[in-house]
Amino acid sequence: MRRKPRVPQAPLPQRDGIDPVRLRLPAEGPWATVRDHLVDRLPAVAPGRIDAMLRERAFVGVDGPLAPDAPFVPEAYVWFHRELPAEVPVPFPVEVLHRDDALVVADKPHFLATTPRGRHVTETALARLRRDLGLPLLSPAHRLDRLTAGLALFVVRPELRGAYQALFRDRLVHKEYEAVAPYDAGLALPRTVRSRIVKERGVIAAYEVPGEPDSESRVELLDRRGGLARYRLLPATGRTHQLRLHMSGLGVPILGDPVYPVVLPEPAPDDFTRPLQLLARVLEFTDPLTGVRRRFESRRTLEAWEAYGTWAAGRGGAGAPA
Repeated sequence: MRRKPRVPQAPLPQRDGIDPVRLRLPAEGPWATVRDHLVDRLPAVAPGRIDAMLRERAFVGVDGPLAPDAPFVPEAYVWFHRELPAEVPVPFPVEVLHRDDALVVADKPHFLATTPRGRHVTETALARLRRDLGLPLLSPAHRLDRLTAGLALFVVRPELRGAYQALFRDRLVHKEYEAVAPYDAGLALPRTVRSRIVKERGVIAAYEVPGEPDSESRVELLDRRGGLARYRLLPATGRTHQLRLHMSGLGVPILGDPVYPVVLPEPAPDDFTRPLQLLARVLEFTDPLTGVRRRFESRRTLEAWEAYGTWAAGRGGAGAPA
């Protein structure tokens, strides 16, 4: 069996907590120069901009910056920093609840993505933590939705990431969420919801279909106040939007949800009002390195429960720590 070649270490440092892009050139092709290949490989970048970046020595190989006429070398590696669009800063802090040689546990605010994706790149929990903590090799053990606040687990050293990711993959992490949603006196709780969920690439809303269930959530009533209730949600699986879809399916969609039961028009990038009232409250697991049982709990609150009028008017702090 042919061994997979070792990927060289990136010769460029991170920029704003973001790794450089790494390309591996094809094993064969019609290109005489790296420049010719990049023009075909990067259609979103104008050829003139690629020429300028080559003059600026922005494309780097294992032996240093590439000249504008650098020859095409099959299977060679090329690195560069992509030009990032300006992002609206998310005006809420990431609180670090725990840090040691292996783990960082962050208490993420609403509206902040966990990892770079789509138009959210530098304004993400990962990029912020890498910069603020001076941990360029920090990586996520799992992902929390951008609109959901609460606990996110990050791994300090790359060689440890697999052990912690396996906890989530193998469902060895006990997760508790809290949500604020309408109260329905006719809804018998607690109950366990199981369904088969489909999430299509490029389509914002997931949906349920007949078939063998691949998602499971336990829903418990914690408290009620007038027409609102506070729920504990215990997901046994981790399908995209699972809790939001299950709550909507029960007829009690989570307050502030822009997708379920109806997809609403996308708000302006600087609209941080009325955040989704869903909080990743608890993470508990047996540490795969030490065998010690670890439990972490978010310090954030759900604004619609603490002060519904403030949340509804959009004057809150998006789940600031209590």
